Amino acid sequence: MKKWLILMTAAVIVAASLPLHAAAEAPYEAYTYNYYRDSVPLPEPFLPERAVSGEDLGLDAFKSPNDLFVDKNGDIYILDSGSSRIVVTDGNWKLKRVVDGFQQNGAPSSFANPGGIFVHDNGDMYIADTDNSRIVVLDGSGELKSMIENPQSDILPANFKFAPVKLTVDGAGRVFVVARGVYEGLMQFDETGVFMGYVGTISVTQTFSDKLWRRLATKAQRQTMQLFIPTEFSSVDIDHKGFVYATSVDPTSDTTIKRLNPSGQDVLKRFGYFPVRGDVRYRQFGNNAGPSRLTDIKVIGGGMYTALDSFRGRLFTYNDEGELLYAFGGKGTQLGVFNTPVAVEMAGDKLLVLDRGKNNVVVFKPTLFGSSVHKATTLRYDGNDTEAVAIWRDVLRMNSNYDIAYLGIGKSLLMEQRNKEAMEYFELGMQRKYYSIAFKRYRREVLQEHFGGIMTGALTLVLAFVAYRLTRKWRRRASKHEAGAL
Repeated sequence: MKKWLILMTAAVIVAASLPLHAAAEAPYEAYTYNYYRDSVPLPEPFLPERAVSGEDLGLDAFKSPNDLFVDKNGDIYILDSGSSRIVVTDGNWKLKRVVDGFQQNGAPSSFANPGGIFVHDNGDMYIADTDNSRIVVLDGSGELKSMIENPQSDILPANFKFAPVKLTVDGAGRVFVVARGVYEGLMQFDETGVFMGYVGTISVTQTFSDKLWRRLATKAQRQTMQLFIPTEFSSVDIDHKGFVYATSVDPTSDTTIKRLNPSGQDVLKRFGYFPVRGDVRYRQFGNNAGPSRLTDIKVIGGGMYTALDSFRGRLFTYNDEGELLYAFGGKGTQLGVFNTPVAVEMAGDKLLVLDRGKNNVVVFKPTLFGSSVHKATTLRYDGNDTEAVAIWRDVLRMNSNYDIAYLGIGKSLLMEQRNKEAMEYFELGMQRKYYSIAFKRYRREVLQEHFGGIMTGALTLVLAFVAYRLTRKWRRRASKHEAGAL
């Protein structure tokens, strides 16, 4: 009886020490994909910390908020579109001010269903005032600085109506705009607001079945078929180098994320196992079927960027080479899953997701796994390979099936010319391309190391062969000489 009580007490103590709240903290599964495109479970990179609503800030409830932005000082801007206002808080979610209008030529002016916001390093706010067909630029105190409206150009149709939805601004003051009904690409304006043209046109190609059906269809059927016109962009962001990141919703494309250089060319690296487009395995039919619909993107530094899938409520983070670091999220009513997520941002090391369906902002804090992955990826991106290896080894202790860690260590070892060790890690990470590079280098290294011995051996064999031939020839002559003498 006493032994039984001791065992029960020990069991209670052990149970009390377990993290019973873990399931409640993460109502989703984190994962990535391996070489075979199988989903591989991961430790959660982020855990939900809290949700912030308008009532939490002492205001009326948010109404269909559309965008979110964090400036260089850590202040948070919530574009509460349904209420036609911008709610500004500090990094601790203390309300700083509400911008619901401005003075224009001495008269009050307000927003109408604004779709996007960007805050420049100098404090200027750029607001895509969608239903007012304009972009409003306010200074840090909320005073009107300029407007972009009614763009004029020979390449714009005569009945063109400007409806900006999302926007970003580079260091030179050029504005890149996602506009409703514009399929030619992002609209680009110079620092004075003059329309410069389009960048990053999305090309759409027909599938084989589409082409076959159009050939077999009658003229009347062809007229009612879907037109194969380019797809609209859905979001836009910019990195510290001035490269513009943009997403589009195109179920037939493997390039729904683009990284545009100043010439408008897509230079996004896609060196991973699979396309940079969110989920690579999904149902073809039934509920929740179809590819991801990436509706927002955020450059989070260290060569990494996070894309938001509004269809399944998931977040996908990639490194600079287009390798999926992790994915997590989902739809639901619990804290940490979403109804209609529309925007993603970073505030320090925390991830913010604006949920239009729940009218709140969900705050995620990084876990040890997530922060370690970010740190190692950033070190590798900045060229600090030796330091990155140590962090990747820590990541592998948390999850030994994480291919990205093996690849990270392998690439770092490859940079250090430790080719044989790199081969081992590339094999574990199922990376054939880099394994081949390491193997070629290791083979050359072995040949160079043993070159002297190989050449000495070869020369010895040649000399031995020559000596053998000469000896044989001499013996034949000696035999003939002796036979002649007899």
